[in-house]
Amino acid sequence: MKAITVKQPGGAEQLQVGEHAKPIPKDGELLIKVKAAAINRTDIVNRESSSGYLNNPIWGIEVAGIVEEAGTGTKIAVGTHVMGLVNGGGYAEYVVMPAERAMVIPENLSFEEAAAIPEVFLTAYQTLFWIGQLRANESVLIHAGGSGVGTAAIQLSKQIGQANVITTAGSKEKLDFCRSLGADVCINYKEQRFDEEVLKATNNQGVDLILDFIGASYWSKNLSSIKVDGRWVLIGILGGAEIEKFNLMDLMFKRVQLTGTLLTPRSDRYKAALTTEFASKTMELFSNNELRPVVDHVFDFDQIQQAHEHMENNKNIGKIILHVN
Repeated sequence: MKAITVKQPGGAEQLQVGEHAKPIPKDGELLIKVKAAAINRTDIVNRESSSGYLNNPIWGIEVAGIVEEAGTGTKIAVGTHVMGLVNGGGYAEYVVMPAERAMVIPENLSFEEAAAIPEVFLTAYQTLFWIGQLRANESVLIHAGGSGVGTAAIQLSKQIGQANVITTAGSKEKLDFCRSLGADVCINYKEQRFDEEVLKATNNQGVDLILDFIGASYWSKNLSSIKVDGRWVLIGILGGAEIEKFNLMDLMFKRVQLTGTLLTPRSDRYKAALTTEFASKTMELFSNNELRPVVDHVFDFDQIQQAHEHMENNKNIGKIILHVN
């Protein structure tokens, strides 16, 4: 089968298409004929580093496709259209997926749309509800609103959380799109100080929850933007990982709960439990188009380098998809 690996840690030029052995499903696993896979920041982090999260030499952590073979103990029939997270190997014509992580694709969605769901919606769901404990009528600040996780988080915050959503992005196009997904307040971080705008929007109280992809460069403004007893979940470090100076008393005075998390390195059991709950809460909403995957661009399989570069240029609104079969 054709699959994509990396020659050595580095830029997008290190990605290569080659021939690899077709995987064999073990007990509790499904062999998926991949129709579409999605590009993630995790893929770029792993590509650039020699110390990635996954042992699989084939890139890719989420796919949509057709069950071709089912291992012993699985309950999903051959021929079923499924989407879900995999332990690497997604950039390929075939991949194995733990059956507990397979979600049946709603009939109204294409494979490309389905591939845009697992990583970003599961990340957003976990961050908002399992960790952030978002409740109805609370306020949430979602950074990088035009990203894959951002577009998912805005929708989940409104459709399931019934929350007041404030989001940031760097262009009018992205902010207009965020508003179309349900965001209540949209802030252009390139033209406005988002902390000042957040305080204006919350009667100087700050938000109950921050979903933070940025990290170090937003540290002080996030601290100004959060309410006393607020929750702050860090899921990315696009703005750097090291803060030169900060006073722990600032967190203590506001009684802030700061949590860091990553989904990809978590256990199979955790991902299975998260997938089960997420599917039970959202599949009907996807079927009714009340939730929708956001696809920015679909690249052909042999355009993998261009797909990675497109993400690195931060031009996308929503997900970047790889058409496989």
